[in-house]
Amino acid sequence: MLSIIIPTFNEERALEGTLKGVKRLQGTLYELIVADSGSTDHTVNIAEKYADRVVRYEDQPKNAARGRNLGVSVAHGEWLAFIDADVTIPHIDEFFTTAVHAFENDPKLVAIGGRVHTLPELETWGDRISHSIINFITYTANNIFHFGAVSGEFQMIRASTFHELKGYNETLNITEDNDLYARLARVGKVRHLRSLLVLHPSRRAHAIGWPRLWWHWSVNWVYVIFLGRPWHPEWLHIR
Repeated sequence: MLSIIIPTFNEERALEGTLKGVKRLQGTLYELIVADSGSTDHTVNIAEKYADRVVRYEDQPKNAARGRNLGVSVAHGEWLAFIDADVTIPHIDEFFTTAVHAFENDPKLVAIGGRVHTLPELETWGDRISHSIINFITYTANNIFHFGAVSGEFQMIRASTFHELKGYNETLNITEDNDLYARLARVGKVRHLRSLLVLHPSRRAHAIGWPRLWWHWSVNWVYVIFLGRPWHPEWLHIR
């Protein structure tokens, strides 16, 4: 079974479209889990219409790492797919068939990621350039240098290995995904699959600009690598 886990906080504007897209999945046995961190809008009501399980928490830390770990705590799947609340997966049947087969065909494979692009109707030249760079970096890091890197919009991990590594580091409000993938790469194969495509609205990049976002990512990554903590004490929500 595949467990699809979506962490949320005040995502009423984006969540329903994402959940409807997931519910179109056929041919793959799956469960849909939403982990909410105390939304004050209609996020939970929307989630309850579509998800198999909705879990909530109000205490700190309220971040993606905590939400994903909480979702895993009620999951039954052999594979764990984490997606953001605002993503679109074109050709979702083919997407997850390819993803599951990758794990089934290689017992040493512990995690995968895919290409990420901005929704075509929202895409700018800055989005195209930045995502081309990001996709090149994650492909190279995983498939050539075996370092472990991933975009946050989609991550898929073998459940047994996830539990072995105790999941995401909840003290990290940013770079928690790449922290986990670096650890995964030390115990098994981590791959970037170009055939897997995820679309999203690039909300943060459009709100603060790509140069500033690249700066934030870079500084936080350096801080986590050398100091064990991010530069930003809190990663602000942009809706």
